[in-house]
Amino acid sequence: MKRSTACRLGSASSSPVAEAGAEVVAGPPGPVIGLDLGDVRIGVALSDPDRRLAVPIGTVHVGRPPGELTAIAALVRDHGATLVVLGLPLNMDGSRGPRAALAEGFADTLRGFLGVEVELFDERLTTVEAERGLREAGVKARDRRAVVDAAAARVLLQGWLDAHRSRGSA
Repeated sequence: MKRSTACRLGSASSSPVAEAGAEVVAGPPGPVIGLDLGDVRIGVALSDPDRRLAVPIGTVHVGRPPGELTAIAALVRDHGATLVVLGLPLNMDGSRGPRAALAEGFADTLRGFLGVEVELFDERLTTVEAERGLREAGVKARDRRAVVDAAAARVLLQGWLDAHRSRGSA
């Protein structure tokens, strides 16, 4: 198996969050779903089966559970995803705050609900980068609100793909 520095959640030997330089298994081959957890919407992106390119595929409305869990499970099943990467919103100094704790709890819930691995991945500045990309593409402010969550999920997932490819483990 190939190894990486990403966090593998759900294994007995891993901590819930990757520590810098920790070596863990990257997960099975196949498409990956990236999730950007928000208060109102969860942005969703999908990789190709070779794990080279991430594309935004939409959002899931955050409502009363298990609605969003069921929707994410359907996406995993429909796209044949073998891994879910969930954004971990660390503070700029790398510390964990309330938003990171929320993401960690959601990852635990997903792990219990889905039949695939769930990894957390640092998502600092993904929404800022997504907003900038949409602005540069000429998307008007009122239209950006509708797509920024999926665009942020794409940025997150592409970052994960690039990090793993550079280590030979995607």
